[in-house]
Amino acid sequence: QVQLVESGGGLVQAGESLTLSCAASGSIKYTSMGWYRQAPGKQRELVAAISGSGSTNYADSVKGRFAISKDNAKNMVNLQMNSLKPEDTAVYYCNNQYNPSNWGQGTQVTVSS
Repeated sequence: QVQLVESGGGLVQAGESLTLSCAASGSIKYTSMGWYRQAPGKQRELVAAISGSGSTNYADSVKGRFAISKDNAKNMVNLQMNSLKPEDTAVYYCNNQYNPSNWGQGTQVTVSS
């Protein structure tokens, strides 16, 4: 089973940017991957996804601000987050888009106003 390790979170001010990275222990070349987030008291939600062919889709709340990418050679999935808002504060996770399991520890993103 592929292990996933997220990194890159931190504390930023509203309007700033962060790039999250997810390192997979195995090949994700043909796997649709997603970035999820879970805010305190809320359910985990999918915010960005990228298919094996590279097509992307985004939740309305992040469309135009976030960009997901995948480096198949390095087995990594990245999430570029721009124009961050306080409501983006959450723990961010990467996982299989359609069959998420074996969740990593996530990376905390905190956006202050």
